[in-house]
Amino acid sequence: MPNALVYIAPLALLWSGSPGDGKPARLLPEHEGQAQASAPAGDPALGWIIFDSLVSVPTQNQVRIEQRVTIRISPLVNSPRQSLMPDVPQVNLRDYEERDAGKCVPLRAIRAVQSGSDNRLLLYLRDRRVLSLRLRKSCRAQDFYSGFYVEPREDGMLCVERDTLRSRTGATCELREINRLVADD
Repeated sequence: MPNALVYIAPLALLWSGSPGDGKPARLLPEHEGQAQASAPAGDPALGWIIFDSLVSVPTQNQVRIEQRVTIRISPLVNSPRQSLMPDVPQVNLRDYEERDAGKCVPLRAIRAVQSGSDNRLLLYLRDRRVLSLRLRKSCRAQDFYSGFYVEPREDGMLCVERDTLRSRTGATCELREINRLVADD
């Protein structure tokens, strides 16, 4: 239901006086200073100034709440004293053969990362497996020496040609291939 003031205000403006009869419009005491500064005393706009100040339109603000989660995969710590996984050896790629590991890796399974040669990162998993992540050719693994950040998807997986890795230095890169490192016989 509309405000009753909407119906009464035009009648009040007509009743308060018109510019032709020489009578100034009647003002409420709290609006006298505003009306005198805005318009001279017989101005027809005076009534609308008063009407405008009496009827205020409530402002509506919109609030958007977003939730963002970012996972940090930290680098492999070299010191056994500081390491959470002292039993994981350093990997020399010449001693290993790469085999296909599929397109995705569960983020919860990743324990640490180490930058490899050229555009490769080495992922150390909680089950003591080591994976090799191949990045785009334009990316350098050295940019990810201090680990990387990734925004998890609904499935909780890190996948090839879908997810983007972000380094702490600001570099971003997409995954091209995930391989499993197997000891060469």
